[in-house]
Amino acid sequence: MPASVHRDEVEAVPVVLPLVVITITDDGRMTVTVDGVPFEPEPFAPPWRREDFAAVLDQLTEQRRSPVRVEVREADGSTFTDIITPTRRRRTEPKPAPAPEPPVASAPPELVALHGEGFVPGEDVAIAVVIAHGDAAPDGAMRGLLTADQLAVSPTREVILLGRVSGTLTIGHPE
Repeated sequence: MPASVHRDEVEAVPVVLPLVVITITDDGRMTVTVDGVPFEPEPFAPPWRREDFAAVLDQLTEQRRSPVRVEVREADGSTFTDIITPTRRRRTEPKPAPAPEPPVASAPPELVALHGEGFVPGEDVAIAVVIAHGDAAPDGAMRGLLTADQLAVSPTREVILLGRVSGTLTIGHPE
């Protein structure tokens, strides 16, 4: 800061995020605007539906490489607002080709599952101890799959499914 400007004289600059407004009709169709400008599906693609919710938000955050403020307006008049951040993409470094080894048959990992309901169809649902994310099915159901080894590192053996859009929370002990 210049010496002539006092800290209490500097105006705070508000953070402005792009505003994504998603309106869902009774029949499940979805319209999207970004800062008041329509955001449409690709030419000749079918209109967006509720099931496209997560994919549209992934596309918008990836394009902008920044969080967006999302306002969902349901047909019944209810609204939901959240801030959605871009999905972190893991970089994979090319690995050198391994020396040929004889094939070894391994048993598939034992999987355990926790089922939850009430999620927004297509929404991103956290599975905690957060080791993965999965998408809710078109009917709003979610099945979080993890290996028995992954579950074994949890002293409580508790798993949480958290809907990032709906706020739906399922806590349980997988079978």
